[in-house]
Amino acid sequence: MFHLIGQAIFGLIVGILAKFIMPGKDPGGCIVTPLIGLVGAMLGTFIGQQLRGSQDYVAGWLMSIFGAIVLLALYRMLFGKK
Repeated sequence: MFHLIGQAIFGLIVGILAKFIMPGKDPGGCIVTPLIGLVGAMLGTFIGQQLRGSQDYVAGWLMSIFGAIVLLALYRMLFGKK
């Protein structure tokens, strides 16, 4: 249970940092920010596993933020105002 709470807090922080790095209008609110951070951490882990060729790689802060920035850019392209 505490692991999930820790991951939610980590996702919130990563999502906020990604939005800070990529300023602008986002169609999402306070629910979308931690979701982008959590999924960004998973995407960062996947990218790191593919680059290193190791399945035991876990993304750190930088890869998690990179993954969240990629997701935020995709989110803006798909759901942003045109």
